Amino acid sequence: MPLNRANNRCPDRRRTRLAAVATAALLSLGVTALPAQATPRPASASAVSVSGLTGPSTAAFSTPGRPLDRAALRESLQAFHKAGMYGAYSSVRDGAEQWRGAVGLADVDTERRMRPDFEHRIGSVTKTFTAVAVLQQVHRGRVELDAPIGRYLPELIPGERGRQVTVRMLLNHTSGIADYVLPAFPGLAQDPGGTLDEHRFRRVAPEELVRLGLAARPVAERGTHAYANTSYIIAGLLLREVTGQDPETYITRNVIRAAGLRHTYFPRAPHLSGPHARMYESMYGYIDPARDYSVYDMSWAGTAGAMVSTMRDLNDFHRQLLGGKLLGPAELRAMKTTVPAYEPEPGQEVALRYGLGLYTLRMPGGGWYWGHDGGVFGAGTWALSTEDGRRQVSIGYNLMKYERFDENDKPKPNPIGAALVRYVDRALGGPGMPFPGRAQPQAEGLTGPRPLIAPNQLR
Repeated sequence: MPLNRANNRCPDRRRTRLAAVATAALLSLGVTALPAQATPRPASASAVSVSGLTGPSTAAFSTPGRPLDRAALRESLQAFHKAGMYGAYSSVRDGAEQWRGAVGLADVDTERRMRPDFEHRIGSVTKTFTAVAVLQQVHRGRVELDAPIGRYLPELIPGERGRQVTVRMLLNHTSGIADYVLPAFPGLAQDPGGTLDEHRFRRVAPEELVRLGLAARPVAERGTHAYANTSYIIAGLLLREVTGQDPETYITRNVIRAAGLRHTYFPRAPHLSGPHARMYESMYGYIDPARDYSVYDMSWAGTAGAMVSTMRDLNDFHRQLLGGKLLGPAELRAMKTTVPAYEPEPGQEVALRYGLGLYTLRMPGGGWYWGHDGGVFGAGTWALSTEDGRRQVSIGYNLMKYERFDENDKPKPNPIGAALVRYVDRALGGPGMPFPGRAQPQAEGLTGPRPLIAPNQLR
């Protein structure tokens, strides 16, 4: 039985469970991809460099892969749509070879079709661009990674936090500062659709977002990885302080243009400026039918998640970044120095490690890849690359929080997430995760870039 129907019989239970769902769903603009069996506990942040200094060797973080198989890519992307995703578009690169594809609907009412060159809200992939901009200032000597943030923003972050939280801690999410997103949308747990509609055209200052994050209760102590968008709003204000420029302007001039990207930008209005799909938010069935939020004032996301791009631009960006074209060697090495992104179950290896606005992830095919994911209301993005920047995939899709739960608060099989992971794994040269008779990946694997919600979080 659909969640919204079941919960209408028990409004108190609905409010309790929806509050938990909203907290888990909105803890990050980019809902970090985690192994299906990973426990979502904060992880102690022991740093490892994956560029040959300490920890795993660089060779362990790549895979030779396979040549582009266009027929297999089309089939795998179509399977993502057939599993229940409204529509998706993707770009894949291997050296000089490229493939682009699109499936499904850009508009479920008019049945307008998807196109591979559509613009898309990329959510927390924005963080990679923001981190590059901060590291450029590190290279110029204007910012020190291990300096306290209070040195640069004493009035915004005073006291112990200003003295103890470093720039590096902000960029790798070990600051101990809480996320602002849920407090920025009061009423979401009671009426998600109404709350999102109410705030559609609201303008909010980054300083206010930071104040909300500072006032919220942290989910982990300082020095422990706990994803928080507040850190990247602070990073944007740091850029403004040291450059004297609006951070979006600085990132546009020194990161987006430096990478030669033609369809990537910070939106200045609620509408996207180029061709795009409608973007549908389901909130796990509590918004039924799923509602279009492609028109939205993204000041609530800012330098943590407001950017718009295309899948081809994202591949170009990661190739430039990992190829050393946007940062110096020391700064790129710092960006790729990682901490565990979660606490694994006993006997399991951490399969996701977070650097500075960039993470490394082991896919089911066995290879380790670099990139980020992003999710805002109605729009999801996943971009991954081999460490040498040769093989890449970026995919955007237009239905979010499609997961469902049964009457006992247990997650139902998730064929959409399984199909997404199979496509991305195949696009990167892996086997495409053939799981005969299984609805979704289990021991190997990933559920895709979505909120990882344990059953006890929904009671």
